[in-house]
Amino acid sequence: MTLSLQDCRARDAQDPLRPLRDRFNLPPGVIYLDGNSLGALPAATAARVAQVVTDEWGKDLIKAWNTAGWISLPERLGDQFAPWIGAGPGQVVFTDTTSINLYKVLTAAARVAQADQPGRKKLISERSNFPTDLYIAQSVCAQHGLELVLLEPEEIDAALTPDVAICLLTHVNYRTGAMHDMAAITARAHAQGIVCVWDLCHSAGAVPVDLLGADADYAVGCSYKYLNGGPGAPAFVWVHPRLTDRFWQPLSGWFGHAAPFEFTPDYRPAAGIQRYLCGTQPIVSMSALQCGLDIFTASEALGGMAALRAKSLALTDLFIELVEARCGGHGIGLATPREHAQRGSQVCLTRDEGLGVDGKNSGAYAIVQALIARGVIGDFRKGDGGTGRHKDILRFGFTPLYVGFEDVWNAVEHLRAVLDGGEWREPQFNQIQAVT
Repeated sequence: MTLSLQDCRARDAQDPLRPLRDRFNLPPGVIYLDGNSLGALPAATAARVAQVVTDEWGKDLIKAWNTAGWISLPERLGDQFAPWIGAGPGQVVFTDTTSINLYKVLTAAARVAQADQPGRKKLISERSNFPTDLYIAQSVCAQHGLELVLLEPEEIDAALTPDVAICLLTHVNYRTGAMHDMAAITARAHAQGIVCVWDLCHSAGAVPVDLLGADADYAVGCSYKYLNGGPGAPAFVWVHPRLTDRFWQPLSGWFGHAAPFEFTPDYRPAAGIQRYLCGTQPIVSMSALQCGLDIFTASEALGGMAALRAKSLALTDLFIELVEARCGGHGIGLATPREHAQRGSQVCLTRDEGLGVDGKNSGAYAIVQALIARGVIGDFRKGDGGTGRHKDILRFGFTPLYVGFEDVWNAVEHLRAVLDGGEWREPQFNQIQAVT
C-alpha cells in the first residue's frame, strides 16, 4: 500500500539519522535530490574555511604546514574515511581529481599487467561508464599499447578472458544507478589474471563498499558528491597493499617523494600510498572536505553505513512507488534496477522519445528544469537520441544524511504537477544551459 503524506512525516519523526540533517545548510523551500552530483553544504564548512584562511594562513603563514598539520592532511583524511570503503589505515589519500588519480592507477595497473601477464592487449570497460574514465583510459591505452574495448553490462562477464590486461568499472553507474557486484566481478577477473580498477564516485559514502574484502586492486573516487566536500574537492585514491610499492605512479611530484624536503634532484618514491601524491596539496579545499567527513564519523553512533544504506533503499523504494502510482500516462519509465543488491542511492527515470515540444526529443531536460524552478533539484543526462538503448535520463539522488521521506512525497507531487499541467512545455524550460 502506498504511503500517505502523514505516513512519510511519521517515518521522518522515527528516523534515527534525522539529527544529521541539522548538520547541513539547506536553502528553505528546496528539495535537494542532486547530492549524487554535488553534495549539500555542511553547516561547519564556512567557519572552518574562514579559520584556515584567517588564522592558519593569515596568522601562521608558512608555519601552518607544521603548526596546523597541513603537511599530513591527505593521509589523515584518508585514514578517517578508509573504513567507509573497506580499506585499512595508511591505504588511502585524498589528493588531486578523480581523472588525475585514475590516470595514476591505470598507468600503474598497466605496468603490473604487462609485467605479470605480458602480451595482453585489452583494457575493458562499460560503454556507459562516465566519459572522463573512458577518456583517461584512451590515453593510457595509447601510451601502453592497449586496446580499449567497451561493453554493455551483460557482456562483461563473458569478456573476462585471458587476453584482457585491465578491467575498469564504475561501481555504481552514473546514468542508471545500477550497481555491479564488485566482489564477484573481481574474483572472476583475478581467475583470468586481470587487474581490476574501480571508480567509486557514485558509491563512496552512499552504499557499502569493501575493497579489501572484494580483493580489489585499485580504486579512485571523488568527494564532492556524497562526501559533501564542495565543488572540485580533492578526490581519493586507494591501492591494495600488495601492489602499492611495485611501481611508480606516472606523476612523480615532490609530495610523493620519500623525503621531499631533502630537495634531491632524483626521484625516490615514498613507501606506501603516499607515493600517489603529486604536487602541493590544496589545503583550503582539504580542510573544507574534513567537515563533510566529520558528518560520516558522527553517523557511526547512529548506525553508520548500515543505517545509511537502509534509509537510502527505503527512500528510493518510496520514490519509485510514488512515481509509478501518480505519474502514469506521460511516457515515464524506470532505468534504475528495482533489486536492492543492484541499486545505488539514486533513481533514474526515462522519457519516451518524440514527446518533447513539437514532437522533438523526449522533453526530459525541460521537465527537470521545470522541477528546479519549483525548488526540486535533480539533473538531466542526455541519451543517444533514440538511436540505441540509452534514453534521456531524469536523475535524482537520495542522500540519506539529509533527504527525508516527506521530501520524497513532495518531490513526486511536484513532478506530477509539472507533467499533468504541461509546465515543462514553457519556452524558458527548453533553453539548454551549459550545465545540465
